[in-house]
Amino acid sequence: MSAIRPQPLRISAADARRLFMSLQGLCDDPARPGAGKPTALAKLVRRLGFVQIDTINVVDRAHHLILSTRAVNFTPAALDQLTGPRRALFEHWTHDASFIPTDFFAYWRPRFERAKGRSWHRTQLGDDRDNVIELVRTRIRNEGPLRSKDFEHAGERGATSWWNWKPAKLALDYLWRIGELYIVGRESFQKVYDLTERAVPHLHAMPPPGVDEHADWACSAALERLGFASATELSRFWNHIDLATARKWMQAAVKSGRAIEVEVESTNGEPPRRAVALPGIARQIKKLPDAPAIARLLCPFDPVIRDRARLHRLFNFDYRFEAFVPAPKRVHGYYVMPILEGDQLVGRVDPKFHRDTGVLEIKKLWWEHGVKVTKARRQAMESAAQRLATAVGARRVIA
Repeated sequence: MSAIRPQPLRISAADARRLFMSLQGLCDDPARPGAGKPTALAKLVRRLGFVQIDTINVVDRAHHLILSTRAVNFTPAALDQLTGPRRALFEHWTHDASFIPTDFFAYWRPRFERAKGRSWHRTQLGDDRDNVIELVRTRIRNEGPLRSKDFEHAGERGATSWWNWKPAKLALDYLWRIGELYIVGRESFQKVYDLTERAVPHLHAMPPPGVDEHADWACSAALERLGFASATELSRFWNHIDLATARKWMQAAVKSGRAIEVEVESTNGEPPRRAVALPGIARQIKKLPDAPAIARLLCPFDPVIRDRARLHRLFNFDYRFEAFVPAPKRVHGYYVMPILEGDQLVGRVDPKFHRDTGVLEIKKLWWEHGVKVTKARRQAMESAAQRLATAVGARRVIA
């Protein structure tokens, strides 16, 4: 007689939202003492899994905004102490360039190998790619750490390149993607590259994990940070494994008791979604703290915002990043930041930091449909804008 399969645990949207926020560091007091110190920041990044790096600097760099939202005494200098050779964080690719805990480095080795066989960079470099790559490799080997600007290029930039990158920059990025180069620092936000075997020989010597070990780490580490997840969410968290691998892991984890099936309710009218979670999720939910009763402005690349489908289900918040949308077609603005109030997303703002005058301008503010705009809520929003101004170094806020 076959065993009766237990009914999936039902999780309310409110509990799911609070669990996800807690795992992603948004239920802690952002003003807690010591939160901005390097050791605390290293623990925070590990807790998040990674922190996305982005070049858009309309308000501040994405990684600075993500961390300062969770630690109001964050400083870029404290983060700088964590990056570089033999430090707590390294730079590489998840969905985008990110700061990642260095002790995860071995799990990036399969990614390095995949990049060798299907790199866009090699196509863009054209027929002379092997010579360009070897030239860049040799110069760094002989001269030490170099930046893209250290390579003189006699000739035209590649007309077919997506970003019109010069060949040396393409080669540098390719060698970084395949693990031959390591980012040892940044100068004016420009990457400084060195040979991985020279910069971090202990990491370079690490053997790659086996296929099953890599899949198990990718799925279990993602689930620890998501709280509950579908196969798609597990697959996309690190962007390491394909959907079929995530499904196979889920089935095996449930069968072995390492995970349980759950049904997660939504706030946007969608039916409950099937997912998996760690077996202790019910106890974990009971111990969750409430989110701080303050308003905060979230970076468009915040980990809570990144998965738009999950965001919509848990917060009933429809968000689109419009920086790359032609200005006449934008609904809201270039760099719109959602307003988090407690555990609710209640509005959005379009800010810009004018560094020449030291002014943070709130160009426009929108409240979500159904949100009652009280005096207390407006004051909370003003406090949030002031905290953002302090974090980015603005002297005053105008709206």
